[in-house]
Amino acid sequence: MLADKDRIFRNLYGFDDWGLEGARKRGAWDGTKGFIEKGHDWIVDEIKESGLRGRGGAGFPTGLKWSFMPKASDGRPHYLVVNADESEPGTCKDREIMRHDPHLLIEGCLLAAFAMRAHTGYIYIRGEFIRERERLQAAIDQAYDAKLIGRNNVHGWDFDLHLHHGAGAYICGEETALLESLEGKKGQPRLKPPFPANVGLYGAPTTVNNVESIAVAPDILRRGASWFSSLGRPNNAGTKLFCISGHVNAPCNVEEEMGIPLRELIDKHAGGVRGGWDNLLAVIPGGSSVPCLPASSCQSLHMDFDTLRDLKSGLGTAAVIVMDTSTDIIQAIARISYFYKHESCGQCTPCREGTGWMWRVLQRMARGEAEKREIDLLLDVTYQVEGHTICALGDAAAWPIQGLIRHFRHVIEERIDRYSAKSKPDEQPAVVAAQ
Repeated sequence: MLADKDRIFRNLYGFDDWGLEGARKRGAWDGTKGFIEKGHDWIVDEIKESGLRGRGGAGFPTGLKWSFMPKASDGRPHYLVVNADESEPGTCKDREIMRHDPHLLIEGCLLAAFAMRAHTGYIYIRGEFIRERERLQAAIDQAYDAKLIGRNNVHGWDFDLHLHHGAGAYICGEETALLESLEGKKGQPRLKPPFPANVGLYGAPTTVNNVESIAVAPDILRRGASWFSSLGRPNNAGTKLFCISGHVNAPCNVEEEMGIPLRELIDKHAGGVRGGWDNLLAVIPGGSSVPCLPASSCQSLHMDFDTLRDLKSGLGTAAVIVMDTSTDIIQAIARISYFYKHESCGQCTPCREGTGWMWRVLQRMARGEAEKREIDLLLDVTYQVEGHTICALGDAAAWPIQGLIRHFRHVIEERIDRYSAKSKPDEQPAVVAAQ
């Protein structure tokens, strides 16, 4: 288990003061001016050397992403945008940072903005996060009052931070749809290229990062890249916030070392699987958009990007959804499929038409009202949707179904067989003899 001295989020559960005074006691805003004095490139290089990979789901190297921003200005301003939309079902980590340790995020915004030569930052927060918005805005106000951010602040880098409240659309968790919404337009993804690092918010160079990715940056700089890279597994460094929900005895959020075995994570932090480990049916390891894994794959599973990718799943946001043997796995995936149908923006035909079609077929399969040949037809349609849309929502709609068919095809077939047996009449109708 992760040692307490190595934890970054020391007020994850809100037991201590969330405000500026409490944050400073926990080490926030310590040495910030010194980091800025070391220069833009030093910060980017430290984040690169730490091995930090984006905590929003994709796992792209954060320092590399920061380095994509132009070093010389062409007259356009640079922007930092923090994705606090957190709409992935099962995910509830960023809201805890914003509620209980918001100054880690604000300090991270200043340092990230400086590294990318940005004087303005925006935090785009999910529409349903009312109390989180109020708490985060209060913390931003504290930082302004203490001259930690703003014009002529004590750190020597002018930086304004704005909080923007979304309207609750899942699609705005995609970075270019977020930028469209931030500009006051309909939240629909943009075609890429051009990429945001060249043409982003208001047509200017922009980097979009997840809340957790930005919030860990100050501690990486304070403790050193070698400290962060010493935690976790090769190419999967550092600590990670895991959200554990579903059929466990104690659902929770916990900060742990990247690569922790799934069973250790569940048993030591979430009180174990309801009914015991042998009662486990499946786990969705990274939020609803990643393929589920059967219990047989979970015994010695390490929770990191590369291990889960090799199992044709993904770490995603590290939202672990546990399902025991009481779960109707077909109906569970059908419910997830409905979510993606509902949240599709409708811009791409494969997603607009495919998500609804896949959900309707899954609904029939959940009842058994299907034919076995439709299983392969459904799988083929998922491949027609995956990779053929502007953004990754099409992939997110396809992957859970692919995981279901990959690991639980026999459950679908048994359901169809039972329904077929029940629908057959017990007796053949009597033949009436001709008079």
